[in-house]
Amino acid sequence: MSAAATRRLTTAQALVRFLAAQYTERDGVRHRLIAGTWGIFGHGNVAGLGQALVEYREAMPYHQGRNEQAMVHAAVGHARHLNRLSAQAVTTSIGPGATNLVTGAALATINRLPVLLLPGDYFASHAADPLLQQLEHPVEADVSVNDALRPVSRYFDRITRPEALLASALQAMRVLSDPAETGAVTLALPQDVQAEAYDWPEEFFADRVWRVRRPAPDPVELAEAVRAVRAAARPLIVAGGGVHHSEAEAALKALVDATGIPVASTQAGKGALRHDHPADLGGIGHTGTAVSDALARTADLVIGVGTRYSDFTTASGTLFQHPGVRFLNLNITAFDAHKLAAATLVCDARSGLAALTDALAGHRVDAAYETEYRTGKTRWEETVAEAFRADDDSAVPTQTQVLGALDAVVGDEDVVINAAGSLPGDLHKLWRARSPRQYHLEYGYSCMGYEIPAALGVQQAAPDTPVWALVGDGTYLMNPTEIVTAVQENLPVKLVLVQNHGYASIGGLSESVGAERFGTDYRHRVGDGSFTGAPLPVDLAANAASLGMDVLRAKTVRELREALSTARAATRPTCVYVETVPPSAALPAQAWWDVPVAEVSAREAATEARAAYERALADRRRHL
Repeated sequence: MSAAATRRLTTAQALVRFLAAQYTERDGVRHRLIAGTWGIFGHGNVAGLGQALVEYREAMPYHQGRNEQAMVHAAVGHARHLNRLSAQAVTTSIGPGATNLVTGAALATINRLPVLLLPGDYFASHAADPLLQQLEHPVEADVSVNDALRPVSRYFDRITRPEALLASALQAMRVLSDPAETGAVTLALPQDVQAEAYDWPEEFFADRVWRVRRPAPDPVELAEAVRAVRAAARPLIVAGGGVHHSEAEAALKALVDATGIPVASTQAGKGALRHDHPADLGGIGHTGTAVSDALARTADLVIGVGTRYSDFTTASGTLFQHPGVRFLNLNITAFDAHKLAAATLVCDARSGLAALTDALAGHRVDAAYETEYRTGKTRWEETVAEAFRADDDSAVPTQTQVLGALDAVVGDEDVVINAAGSLPGDLHKLWRARSPRQYHLEYGYSCMGYEIPAALGVQQAAPDTPVWALVGDGTYLMNPTEIVTAVQENLPVKLVLVQNHGYASIGGLSESVGAERFGTDYRHRVGDGSFTGAPLPVDLAANAASLGMDVLRAKTVRELREALSTARAATRPTCVYVETVPPSAALPAQAWWDVPVAEVSAREAATEARAAYERALADRRRHL
């Protein structure tokens, strides 16, 4: 009997060849699991993975990043837009390159989105010890800075021998492709092991398909769910990101059309129904619409579909106030399904919704309930129209008027990306999502600096789609560097850069909790140490232009509309820069959010804020 065929490659070469042969498949459609690799090279990966990516550059596309955290954001944006069926890898050197991955990894894992992290590591042999950028631990010699990635990774391994990759690479792919387990996956790669040769079995490089399951609901759980829905007088669906990940939008619509149950959406779930569907009530929770939150307070059954119930969704436990409210959670992970002491349907969202629709045949909510929520939806649509309206085209726009101008320009296929600041609240309340993937808000981690790199990942996933990154001045200053990558790769992303001279969101929060907007403005320091002087002479538009973007400056509502239209048609990276004025009538939060206030203070603003905090806290419930 002849020996099994082998191929002599370095560990890094073997890993790249292996990754290029991995696929996912769902509903008979195949996707490449690792569609490309982002990288910044240093001494910890240039001679290993860097050389391997050159060796196999035709098999593994490479994208040059400028910031390690931003590369993870780009990969996450790519994975989200492709419903987690395709991911990207990120390679860095050791030391600061590796630790810069931690924030991006946390974002990916919190949002249940796949990304493969390949940081360099110390010498496994300890031949060079300590080496440049190595963390020396006095009692644990096997610890490196990469261990900081353990708590934010869904799978972690350090490959200290070449043959260890055989098992670990398969485990990494299993986690990345499993909708119930996915998140950041880290394979830490000691730099000497990356370059070490080994005789790899040919089977390791064969095409491998990871089938993404659609588990059906348990019959007992399904029967209990049907009883709960039939018994409810005021049911409300909370659509989360799992609806999109499962491509369950049509199944959700079928259930709603058959039963009349209204739908409110989380930040991740917005767009699960088109905005103009009569049962779509928009966002829910602290940043939700008035109609969604009003129904949530009186709902006797809350049906969560693919949601993790963050504190923004539940208004920190104060939103669902019906005395007998119960929860029914349809989720592919038991961890999320059991939240709020719910009855559970642990299954794929599309499979579960379809089964529920069939089992509820003939059931429909009371006509008066439908009339109630449709009337509330109509009233809120009037609020949206008023917020978007600009009666004077020559005036400086408010932030909500910026959104109104963009709403008038985009098509159904456009993607709008945001993550942090005051924009998420306005978008969740006001944006009219036209398609399942148009509304792209990262709000699991609410990470400033996500928007621009994520736009690159989405543009790679959908090359012919207009992709908009909405960014405030505070977020822009966190992470603008991937503009250079967009220019280098000719990715025609559109950046809407809103200048309001400070942290608008946290400034408002600061005022509400008695911190008096201290430290939230971009202004000159004055004599008493506060920052209430003139705005800083910072020109962010000039900065964007210096990084290679075409920049359109809009000073009025009319100029803004023209600039947005020009940007949408642009074939290279384009920035629309607009300075806004505070809205004449801000859209208030429709539900509470718990940010603890100082229990004692000598300042009147803080004592008043504490009194308001204690009044709101009285409404908190523990759903057991």
